[in-house]
Amino acid sequence: MWYLYVDESGDLGFDFFAKSPSKYFTVCLLLVRGSEHNRAILSAVNKTVRRKLPQRDSSELKGTRTSFEVKQYFYRLIQNVPFEIFALTLNKRRVYEDLHGKKDRLYNFIARQVLDQVPLMDATTRIELTMDRCKNTAEVAEFNAYIERQVQGRIDPRIPLNIAHRTSHEHRGLQAVDLFSWGVFRSYEKRDTEWRDVFAEKIQYDDVYLK
Repeated sequence: MWYLYVDESGDLGFDFFAKSPSKYFTVCLLLVRGSEHNRAILSAVNKTVRRKLPQRDSSELKGTRTSFEVKQYFYRLIQNVPFEIFALTLNKRRVYEDLHGKKDRLYNFIARQVLDQVPLMDATTRIELTMDRCKNTAEVAEFNAYIERQVQGRIDPRIPLNIAHRTSHEHRGLQAVDLFSWGVFRSYEKRDTEWRDVFAEKIQYDDVYLK
């Protein structure tokens, strides 16, 4: 089975005068091929949470609040596990003003652009796409239909594609991709590449849309 985890960093606010939105918005995808490798990554998340974080019901790995030392510990656990990272970062200041209020459309478009970089045509087994839950029921249905339309021509018709929307607290795979997403985002937003440099060897695609 192929496991794809998708998360985002930054926001899609555009009021740069009255408020303080992020300058960039990143969508990041973690691709893991095979159940054994997926279990290894989920196990590494569990170990890191159990050994390095305060023992609370809400304890989870988050790019914004997990220390660099804990991030390094997590990466050492998975460094030899095969996985790939794909990311696209939107330069929000270059977005046309008439799109500022169409956040779902922007999100769906950027997510699809990231998926376009994943070699889905190579999949010979089920594809499980897990998204960070950030949409309501109607938006989820619209997103799923949009993605299925866009990728169906690149996937063997015999290969099932399942799209699930979960919270990061529910799914450890989303906690892993959250760390990577934040690292890519931070490299653009703050020009801070310290964490991104640690996992750079795993990055297959990292680009800016509207440079």
